[in-house]
Amino acid sequence: MATIRAMSRLGPIKLTLADVADEAGLSPAALIKRFGSKRALLLAVSQAGSSGMAESLAALRHSQRSPLDALLIATTYLARHTKSAEELANHLAFLQIDVTDPDFRKPMLEISRATLAGYEALLRDAIKAGELRPCDTKALARAISAVVGGSLISWAVFRKGSAERWVRADVETVLAPHRR
Repeated sequence: MATIRAMSRLGPIKLTLADVADEAGLSPAALIKRFGSKRALLLAVSQAGSSGMAESLAALRHSQRSPLDALLIATTYLARHTKSAEELANHLAFLQIDVTDPDFRKPMLEISRATLAGYEALLRDAIKAGELRPCDTKALARAISAVVGGSLISWAVFRKGSAERWVRADVETVLAPHRR
């Protein structure tokens, strides 16, 4: 978590092991001993983030009476924790690493697949609960995922209201024609 907080503030390029150590209350030597390099630390964070997504989405579903409420919470998670356009830009800089470096791409692909599968399961549950009309849940999950990412970037450009409200409004727009 200390690495994520420091990276959110600084981005992956400016981030140093000393920054993470300060955030975690450790010495930089302790991080070097444990991880060996900034790259290894960032890769460990990526790998840790990729595990447990399916379980998190399932737990979220069971915590909500409405599958659509669970979906809206899931789709606005990143936005809820994005406090500024600059912070989002730092996460997008990390996404560039995820997309271009094969070692980072693997965990990104795992979390992306788990997220899509979780969205699809929530949509199927929403159909069973009578909240949505029958539809192609796989296609709708992909559209929602695309809207979430694009909406966050759009919010960073326009900077109106909170990122969470901005993303939620866009996801609601995508869901509207499918609602009962």
